[in-house]
Amino acid sequence: MQGNLLYLQSFMKKSFLYFICSVSAMGGLLFGYDWVVIGGAKPFYEEFFTIANDPVMQGVAMSTALVGCLIGAMVAGALADRYGRKPLLITAAVLFTVSAIMTGCVNDFTLFNIARFIGGIGIGVASALSPMYIAEVSPANIRGRLVSLNQMTIVLGILAAQIVNMLLARETSDPANMAWNLAWGWRWMFWAETVPAAAFLVMAFFIPESPVYLQLKAVAAEPQRSPQKAGLSELFQSKYGRVFLLGLIIAVFQQWCGTNVIFNYAEEIFVGAGYNVDGMFINIVITGIANVLFTFVALYTVERWGRRTLMLIGASGLGLIYLTLGTCYHFGVTGVFMVALVVAAISCYAMTLGPITWVLLSEIFPDRVRGIAMATCTFALWVGCCTLTFTFPSMNAALGSSGTFWIYSGICLCAFVYLFHACPETKGKSLAELEQELTASGSRS
Repeated sequence: MQGNLLYLQSFMKKSFLYFICSVSAMGGLLFGYDWVVIGGAKPFYEEFFTIANDPVMQGVAMSTALVGCLIGAMVAGALADRYGRKPLLITAAVLFTVSAIMTGCVNDFTLFNIARFIGGIGIGVASALSPMYIAEVSPANIRGRLVSLNQMTIVLGILAAQIVNMLLARETSDPANMAWNLAWGWRWMFWAETVPAAAFLVMAFFIPESPVYLQLKAVAAEPQRSPQKAGLSELFQSKYGRVFLLGLIIAVFQQWCGTNVIFNYAEEIFVGAGYNVDGMFINIVITGIANVLFTFVALYTVERWGRRTLMLIGASGLGLIYLTLGTCYHFGVTGVFMVALVVAAISCYAMTLGPITWVLLSEIFPDRVRGIAMATCTFALWVGCCTLTFTFPSMNAALGSSGTFWIYSGICLCAFVYLFHACPETKGKSLAELEQELTASGSRS
């Protein structure tokens, strides 16, 4: 009887841990959906708002949410240290819900961009807070797997957006169907986000506050022990400087590796490979399925192979795939082989750089500076995303798809060299052990 009771208590504790991590990871699901849904809606809202022939306004529509991401990520750390992780997750859920409803309702292009900006702030907050919260509530032996759960929900959100877009977008060759797409199809693509956003908002009230935040708050309440709040300048001190630089490079590299242009500019990439718009939607869903399947591989390997190994596999693997992809574009190869290379790139990213970046960022920083450091690195990640999004059309026009992917290949191979020398292995170590190890090495550098 006593053994059964202890087993039940252990099961309940583990079940509750998975519940609160899953709720926090819903921020990742909405991050993925909100980030990608615009790609499928793009051909239709551009016609509705009469910007189909206006590259500047097209760029504005695509980047407004990214600007919101920058602001959300920038303020998330300071606000999380001041008010706690839980209130910020609730705030992100509210922003997602408001943005989803508003984006589909508006008939004015300015209001459309305001709605996208609000959702972008939610993405920025969730992308910084969800993995950090999970890392702070998780035991060391399964922390990598649980933080990777956040990436799993991101890719599920991406796949959900891709499937919803495909199902709602009616055959464009039929004028009546196209009229529906222009009037209502793109609106329902955004409205569909309301369901998971509302669920996240409700369930976020039932998770506890992060124990790390409660401990920091308790220390701050004792005058004789109360430290000054960690500021951005403190991250550049020798004690933290080396690990902070590592975090910044990992964050930016996750974007500059080039994989995310496949989601943001799927139309251009697949049309360049010989497919029409209707074929584009099918290929996008194929890449989304690969994204999900290989994120499951990451959940299996992150605690077995380790973070460092997976980052090195990702950098070298993508470098070689993009080298091949660029060469195929150069020689005019089209059809299913090009789709296979794109799927290979997505698969490699999904099991390595996609999830492992968030795992490392949530692990490598000490408790005292984790909030501000995580927010700053997330801000850098979204700066990397913005620059990637802005530069791809110009690079593609000036260098062609071949030259563009060769550049991404070079970035990946350079990152491999840096990570080989600078990236530590963090699996199986507690946050306290990592703090002692990484700050000590930073002080010696």
